[in-house]
Amino acid sequence: MFREIAIIGVGYTGFRALTPEVSYKELMYEAAVKAYDDAGVDPRSDIDSFVTVGEDFIEGTSIFDEYVPDQLGAVLKPVHTITGDGLHGFIAAYMQILTGAMDIIAVEAHSKASNVLTLNHIMAYAMDPVYNRPLAANPYFIAGLEMNRYLFETGTTRDQCARVVAKNKYNALYNPLAAYGANIEVEDALQSDFVSWPLSRMDMSSHADGAIVMVLASKEQAEALSAFPVWVRGVGWCNDSFSLENRDWSGAIYAAKAGEMAYRTAGIQSPWQELDFAEIDDTFSYKELQHMEALRLCLPGEAGLLTEDGATELGGDLPVNPSGGSLGVGHLLDASGLARLLEVVLQLRGEAGQRQLPEVETGLAFGWRGVPTTSGAAVILSNSRQTAGETYR
Repeated sequence: MFREIAIIGVGYTGFRALTPEVSYKELMYEAAVKAYDDAGVDPRSDIDSFVTVGEDFIEGTSIFDEYVPDQLGAVLKPVHTITGDGLHGFIAAYMQILTGAMDIIAVEAHSKASNVLTLNHIMAYAMDPVYNRPLAANPYFIAGLEMNRYLFETGTTRDQCARVVAKNKYNALYNPLAAYGANIEVEDALQSDFVSWPLSRMDMSSHADGAIVMVLASKEQAEALSAFPVWVRGVGWCNDSFSLENRDWSGAIYAAKAGEMAYRTAGIQSPWQELDFAEIDDTFSYKELQHMEALRLCLPGEAGLLTEDGATELGGDLPVNPSGGSLGVGHLLDASGLARLLEVVLQLRGEAGQRQLPEVETGLAFGWRGVPTTSGAAVILSNSRQTAGETYR
């Protein structure tokens, strides 16, 4: 029998450009304490397993999961690390509960980007060691190539990408967690210095430090512990080609495949009509538009037009990144996908403050691991429990 699973607790801290006063362990600990208090659980007695998301290259240590049990309350408990986006870690925890072997699991992801002095070199190391790495191309050069191809193929304009920047930074003004909220004009983004044409400095999200912990539980535990669980309706993931020579440069196949899997498990036929809002990766401005189209939130080539018409704003037909996304909140390295999911949880619980959307029931979170990968994951959440065609509130 398919197990129903819900998020019963969330905790978060940081989301600032610099956090010199705390270590990554202290960020993790603070987020974990908040999440366990929110869920009403004791990690030492109630949580069966722990999933952490981390990349050894970024952390500066090998076998990173050896460094996480103390601050998560996971000593002598099962712990494993996912080297992917935060949503990959979330899905790993979700599947552990699906097995029936575990009932309550905590998943953690964090960023201490301000500690990393050579992040571009680490990103470049992910490229093919024979054909690509010797070229010594800055990873943002690859993003510029992809942006150029996407604009050419779809007819999307730089003006429409600039509108994504202005929208998300404006949304972030209503998010107390956001590090980069601003009220800017489209022209400000258009006049920003180029990094790799047509990608400008303002088209790129800036990094931030922070940590997020979520507690997942089976239906029985969720209903016993939480007065307002948020139910996982669907999940999906996909890794496209790792090679720069063998990937689709105009579309995001990884997003399309991950979205299709999530929609299928959630029973969603028409995402644009059935989703109330979406939090999707916007590491670069054009990525929000490309991901919208791949996730069938609109037709190919329409994302820029919808953004231009205001359909993706807070008061639009389908708000996209009401949190401010990575462009407004800050890019949290491998925790970025979990940050998108956090906003979906807060919106569905009615806890999003000034940016709260009215009467929302179903939301989508999508994360991309970033340049130079083609790796993505999607999660659909609802504040209603839906079983066999019936809805329970």
